[in-house]
Order: sequence, then structure tokens, then C-alpha cells
Amino acid sequence: MPTKGDSLPTVWNQPPHTKVKHDILTRYLAAWFGIFGSSRRHSAVNVLDGFAGPGRYEDGEPGSPVLALNTLLNHQSFGNFDTTRFTFVFNEWDPQRFASLREVLAEAKVSKSPWPANVHVLESNQNFQDLARQLLDSVGPNKQLAPTFAFIDPFGYRDVPMSTIRDLVSHRSCELFIYFDFNSVNRFATAGNVDEHFSGLFGCDEFKNAPPEGLARAQFIHDLYEKQLRKECDFAHVCSFRMINSSGHTGSYLFFCTRDDQAYDKMKQAMWALAPGGAYAFDDRLAGQEVLFGNDANTGPLQDELAQHFAGRTIPVEEVIRYVVTQTPFHSGQVRTKTLKPMQKAGRITSPNQKRKNTFPDGTLIIFPVLD
Repeated sequence: MPTKGDSLPTVWNQPPHTKVKHDILTRYLAAWFGIFGSSRRHSAVNVLDGFAGPGRYEDGEPGSPVLALNTLLNHQSFGNFDTTRFTFVFNEWDPQRFASLREVLAEAKVSKSPWPANVHVLESNQNFQDLARQLLDSVGPNKQLAPTFAFIDPFGYRDVPMSTIRDLVSHRSCELFIYFDFNSVNRFATAGNVDEHFSGLFGCDEFKNAPPEGLARAQFIHDLYEKQLRKECDFAHVCSFRMINSSGHTGSYLFFCTRDDQAYDKMKQAMWALAPGGAYAFDDRLAGQEVLFGNDANTGPLQDELAQHFAGRTIPVEEVIRYVVTQTPFHSGQVRTKTLKPMQKAGRITSPNQKRKNTFPDGTLIIFPVLD
């Protein structure tokens, strides 16, 4: 049986969108490690890379396993994380790529000698579904998997059925960052020749109802996968990041799924940093242009939405921020200075307990007037 779903060599060239994917991953993991490394509630956490690849790219760029490890080991607060056990599981099914991965990880450990006692690296050479079942079986009855960040980045659509994902991330503290092969699904969703695989991928047969072509078809496929992640895996928050290939077409999506407001906010911050206009997308054709890496936001639409949603009410700033994080594309860092401050200057909001105008520390009440 073939152990890889692609025709690439053992080690291949890194395309621009992969660099962006890794940037989002490491930005988020830096925040995730910071939260759990200092948590008193959790003494152990896991990072799972289900399709880890060879560990490096053709020109020597590090793959996701090394990037994840370095994000932890180089974290500014790592010295305070000694009471937390970090377990990394790096899985690669293809034997040649697995051999390369083991070599890369061995080099990484030597470069960080002495290796921290609370950081454990497990190397796995299995089919992803078999690995997921093994991990779940190892937990034991009446116990739950430790908080886990699952990075699932396969080639294609065959090895990531929704049922496996659902079981793997059933613990409330588990999060998912998963690649969705939109290009293949868009091509074959109504062809009838791979229905068995797509039924597993979506956990339903609704993909057969996709419109025949155009933007409506693309939106249907995206929205169905998002709906199934929410429904089957019981995720409160799901956001996606679109990858546009060199021909100008959508090649894939990255879906992030969590049940935690703070985690959702941190991932949105990471995505905004790579797509500053709030489009949640990256275009390979624009790779290398400096404008991509700004972080400005036009909060005009958000100001209008807040004015309408909270009209006639007096609301604590914390509630406003939570609404922005959970119900809009914006993140918490764009609320106080970039949104509420210009609203107050324009006379669209006031505050009865504000110590200094145009500042909104916790506890500040905000009056949204009734709209005419």
C-alpha cells in the first residue's frame, strides 16, 4: 500500500503558502505555550503533528516539527515552564520521509543540548488513523487526553475522516489546525467516483448537493466543512484561512477549531498578522511583497456593527471585546484604540466612569446611544 498521497520527492521545495502556514502556526503556538506553560490547571500538554513530512525542505528550511520545537524552546518564558510536561508526537507514514525526519530531529536535539527534561519527543511511522486510535487507546477508560494541539496537514483528502478527528479532539481543551484540500474536493465533489472518501472527510453526504460551478459551489464546500467541524467535533469557534495558488485559484484552506475564546482570539491575531486587511487569505502571486506583513485594520465596519448591535445599552468594555472576538472577524487588539477611541472622538459613544477620555481599561462602561 502506498504510504504517501502525493508524487513529490522525499524532500521538496517550500512554496510561499507553506511559509505563511508555518508563520501562522508558530505565532499561535508561541501564545499557546505561554498559556499552558504557566497554567496551574494542566501539568501536561501535547502537540501532535499528524503528517510531519521529512522535517526540512529542499533548500534547508525547517519543517513544522523543528519550528514547533523551537517555538517552545526559544520562548521568552520557557525557563518558567519547568512544571509542565510537553509531549510532541511527530508522525510520518512514508518510510523515506520518516528516515529524514528522524535525522532532522536528532540534529535538533544535539543543537539544544542539554535537552530539557520536561520536553518529550515521540517519533511515529504510522498511518494517521492508526496513530489517532493508538493515542486514544493509550489514555485508558474514564480518562481524557491532556490538552492537545493537533496540527493535521495531509496531502489530499483520504486519510482524515471526520470521525477520527472527532474522537481525537473530544477533550474540551483540544484544538485543531487542519488542512482542507479544497482544490480536490471542488473538482470531484459531484463526480461520484470518490464519494466514499468524501463521505468520510465530511462525515456526511451533503457534499453531493454542491452547486455545479462558480462561487456558489466554492462557498458551499467551504461552509459545509466548517459546519461539520462545529457539529461533529463540537467546536464553538471555527475560522479559516484561504490559500490562493500561483494560478489565482483557491488551492486549500486552513481551518482552526477551538472551544476557548482566548485561543480563538490568539489565532485570529496570528492570521491578521499575515493578512492585514482581514481577508484571512494569502496569494502565492504576491509572495514577498512587504505590504502583506503589515497589521493595519479598517475598523469602520466594526464601529458601525457595534453601534447597531449595542444601541441603547450601557455595556462593560469586556463584553464589547468578547463580542468582537466571538462574533466578528476582528480580534481583541483592535478594539480599545482602533475602534472605541475613534467612536468616542466622533461622539458615537460615551462613558459614565471613564477616568481619562479615549482610554478603556477593564471596568469601563460604554454607553451606546439609541440610533435614529
